Amino acid sequence: MALKMTVPNIACDGCAETITESIHTVEPDAKVDVDVKAKTVTVEAQASEESIKQAIVAAGYTVEGYQHG
Repeated sequence: MALKMTVPNIACDGCAETITESIHTVEPDAKVDVDVKAKTVTVEAQASEESIKQAIVAAGYTVEGYQHG
């Protein structure tokens, strides 16, 4: 399942790494693509949407909207 989320407070590549690492603590095999300019995070994972969103929030970021890809 691919999940695309808008994360408005992504500012730099360091943010992207932090988000990726946080998602990988929930699911080590997840494919994570962070687009810093577009402020989106696309995740392909078996974990639930809720656990992915919680991982991003736990890293200190805001999830504004999401859609299934």
